[in-house]
Amino acid sequence: MVRTDGRQPNELRSLSFELNVQKHAAGSCIVSLGDTRVLCAVTIEEQVPRWMRGSGRGWLTAEYNMLPAATNTRSNRERVLSAGRTKEIQRLIGRSLRAAIDLDALGERTFNVDCDVLDADGGTRTAAITGAFVALRQAIDTLDYDQAPIQVAVAAVSIGVIEGHVLVDLNYAEDSTADVDCNIVGLSSGGLVEIQGTAEGQSFTSAQLGQIVDAAQRALAQVFELQQAALH
Repeated sequence: MVRTDGRQPNELRSLSFELNVQKHAAGSCIVSLGDTRVLCAVTIEEQVPRWMRGSGRGWLTAEYNMLPAATNTRSNRERVLSAGRTKEIQRLIGRSLRAAIDLDALGERTFNVDCDVLDADGGTRTAAITGAFVALRQAIDTLDYDQAPIQVAVAAVSIGVIEGHVLVDLNYAEDSTADVDCNIVGLSSGGLVEIQGTAEGQSFTSAQLGQIVDAAQRALAQVFELQQAALH
């Protein structure tokens, strides 16, 4: 099958990280995944939410936003209440990052992760998770810990099924026409954190789900290498 941008079915778009892009953040990067670009920044507060005080544990929370000119038609800013899609994505980012860290080792401090989409061409949530980990790792490295809070990396990739073909890392043109659209979050240890999969008009089989997961894990292995190369 010929993809809209000429890639092979199992081929990721170009993935890169520009580090230290915000002066006042403890960790920051712009992650570029094809034409999708997301600014990820981490700030640290020396306190935790009220319900965690005295526990000795740390916390991590995430916010996600799409800037007005991120798509070909301007979107309004979400000034007060986040839309349902935005809430879903920021909760996904938070869950994904917390799966990769030891909250007990953080101490009573909060890591605030902000992901702002600069340009959107499909895969904004997967790019946000992948870039946010790089920014988080930078932030944690600024602190002195006896026990390393991060033991594994976390990243995400989108997988789709179009005309029976399993495709890795969908751009917007592919995502908008896919029969099946999945977002898969995994750890560098090989474990999976989350699978979000939806069929649009055509169901998928358990065998296809296995193919989707296999394709995701192969793609994630490449993403973990690029994350580590950027950090080192």
